[in-house]
Amino acid sequence: MPQVSLTVNGKQHTVAVEGRTLLVELLREKLSLTGTHVGCDTSQCGACVVHVDGEAVKSCTMLALQADGTSVTTIEGLAKSDGTLHPMQDMFREHHALQCGFCTPGMVMAAVDLVRQHPGGITEAEIREGLEGNLCRCTGYHNIVKAIAAAWPLMHGAQVAQAAE
Repeated sequence: MPQVSLTVNGKQHTVAVEGRTLLVELLREKLSLTGTHVGCDTSQCGACVVHVDGEAVKSCTMLALQADGTSVTTIEGLAKSDGTLHPMQDMFREHHALQCGFCTPGMVMAAVDLVRQHPGGITEAEIREGLEGNLCRCTGYHNIVKAIAAAWPLMHGAQVAQAAE
């Protein structure tokens, strides 16, 4: 069987895979990183989004062999090693942008890449358009959009005024 060498969440891995193995299968079944979810197997839902060399990718549509030599970040690798949440994860928590949580890992990973692509600011319309490839059956997207908008200044180093309690 062919081997794939890749860095996942900062750790180097070399894994034997069949030619038809999808990246999502390698992550979940070979590396036990089950935060990346399989929702539809047809690239419709976005629950499987990970970052490959910094770009959001639906891992159910990418062969593991295509990821050879790349750096992959999954939802498990987004937080700091001390457990401090990534600003996007923190804002999803703060703004109650999840209910059942099934779509959340892919939604967060897509949102991080979306914010990265908009260094000069991001509008609600751009957020909604940017999330077209990610489906949520629970929240109606309102709080997800609010969380992404709140994460933008944190991810771009802007100071955010604290709300009075």
